[in-house]
Amino acid sequence: MELQYQLKEGAYNLYDMSTPASTVTGERRLRLRTDTVAIAFDVRTGVLHEHGSPLRIHSWALNTRRRLRSSGAIDQANDLVVVSGPLPVDEINKCLTITGYCRRMFTRLSTLPHGKRLRH
Repeated sequence: MELQYQLKEGAYNLYDMSTPASTVTGERRLRLRTDTVAIAFDVRTGVLHEHGSPLRIHSWALNTRRRLRSSGAIDQANDLVVVSGPLPVDEINKCLTITGYCRRMFTRLSTLPHGKRLRH
């Protein structure tokens, strides 16, 4: 599966680029449409765990941290970070395709442009 986000009509659309485009519309099957995107990753390694709508990802992270702490994996629970908001599409897609990229994006988060503004 080759997932990719695209910004269309002010929303983030997630497509599986490995599926063929529709012969009628020319579009690939839409897997998710959301106003903002959340990314859950390990802050130490930068490994991506989950991505998608903020409500689902924050809930997943809360439950995962709870399970990790109850099993004694305190450090792993503390390393789980969720970033959400109008992030630049190219940064989100790099997180999906480049192992460890989430950590690099996280260090530059304060300097990233608003994800829904057009660049000139």
